[in-house]
Amino acid sequence: MSATPERRVGHGTADLPDHVDLVVVGLGVTGAGVALDAVTRGLSTLAVDAHDLAFGTSRWSSKLVHGGLRYLARLQVGVAHESAVERGILMQVTAPHLTHAMPMLIPLMSGTSRVGAGIARAGIVAGDVLRRTARTSAETLPRPRRISATETLSLAPGLRTDGLRGGLLSWDGQLEDDARLVTTIARTAAAHGAHVRTRARVLSATGTGVELRDELTGETRTITARAVVNATGVWAADLVDEITLRPSRGTHLVLRGETFPGLRVTVTAPVPGSTSRFVMVIPQPDGTVYVGLTDEPVDGDVPDVPTPSDPEIGFLLDVVSAAFARPLRRSDVVGAFAGLRPLIDAGDGSTADVSRKHAVLTSATGVVTIVGGKLTTYRRMAQDAVDAAGLTDAPCVTATTPLLGAASRAELARLEEPARLVRRFGTDARLVLDTARAATGLGDEELLAPFSADVPVTLAELVFGVTHEGAVDVDDLLDRRTRVGLIGADRALLEPLARRALDLARAGTVEQA
Repeated sequence: MSATPERRVGHGTADLPDHVDLVVVGLGVTGAGVALDAVTRGLSTLAVDAHDLAFGTSRWSSKLVHGGLRYLARLQVGVAHESAVERGILMQVTAPHLTHAMPMLIPLMSGTSRVGAGIARAGIVAGDVLRRTARTSAETLPRPRRISATETLSLAPGLRTDGLRGGLLSWDGQLEDDARLVTTIARTAAAHGAHVRTRARVLSATGTGVELRDELTGETRTITARAVVNATGVWAADLVDEITLRPSRGTHLVLRGETFPGLRVTVTAPVPGSTSRFVMVIPQPDGTVYVGLTDEPVDGDVPDVPTPSDPEIGFLLDVVSAAFARPLRRSDVVGAFAGLRPLIDAGDGSTADVSRKHAVLTSATGVVTIVGGKLTTYRRMAQDAVDAAGLTDAPCVTATTPLLGAASRAELARLEEPARLVRRFGTDARLVLDTARAATGLGDEELLAPFSADVPVTLAELVFGVTHEGAVDVDDLLDRRTRVGLIGADRALLEPLARRALDLARAGTVEQA
């Protein structure tokens, strides 16, 4: 089934059909994936969210496409293999434009024993075996190797040099941005014919329909369906009483790139006293650096936006400071974010030991809930959820269905549009620019100018967020269509540009109508 770009991500409940085959509740990565899976199997599909695309956990990840090594270390071979397979699909078929190979360095320092180094080396060799069994090419993810102290310092100049005897270099997948992936999946589902709506809250649900409230107008309506999938993540229990989750909070810090001058790799620093926990220092495509992450149990009500705690921030700074010559200070932290993992409780023990397997559960009223898992395996989770709904015998085709903008890396390298737009939109970079031109009447110089050296966001992509990606307000543009909101000071500076984009896009839409 080919994509047609006429239908776009929308908001509210107006102009929806009274009946569809499948209603999907939640537009994080899993819900968007379910919508795409269902519509490409020929099912009429409605996917809704009370807030916005990627409003919950899906935008608070480490922005990685994991190969599953940590699960192999716990002998969860099935989960590890599934992660490696899905990583390969994302990087080689469905989203080459949104992913790239990320070099990861484990420095071998004075505190790393020979035994510890041997275990780490065995781990990265096992990770390469996973890559090969998943049929991911070495061109996509190079083979790991031991490197000298000189090469280690050339890749991460700020590391402590005393006792440094080299490093272990391996490769994993990195996303341009997690919220960008969700938005692209949602756009792709809409292009295939799904109704994708934000600001549409489900007040109640059974296996045969939902009651919706338009969060912009307050109007309510009922949609009947042959099946309903609950993909609301950490809020799954709010929709289905039988669900019991055990959330944990993962916190990241955001720092400017100049805090780690010359850093060209993700540095993996071991947590003292643990053989399986690490803190990563992860350079981002926009010039920032993330430091994460923690794993803290969460009790009580689930907040809309989780808040990092002071002890977590201190913990991350301390672990990283032990590996670098210049200790990190609180003043280096320009932003922080936390996400709640919707983990399934597997019994006693810390949340770090809870399996990341996903589960598909059917409630007494017939609602199918998909929960657990992780961002990398969203596509397989979606496949299992649609299979469980039992609406069609048509096979899943999402493993071979490129997301909008996808192309081979060679094709992407030949595109003439600005590199930032290509990284974020792939072959749709031209559509982004043409849309902004048509909607605003402005020239390329103004549409493509980076806002500042620290904030490379352009007016063109903000306008496109409104015209094609369902953005309703400044929060949608700055916190999810772009990630400027991760740094409060930058967000405040960019708010006027976001408001201008909203005004220009709306005025242009009215004119074209």
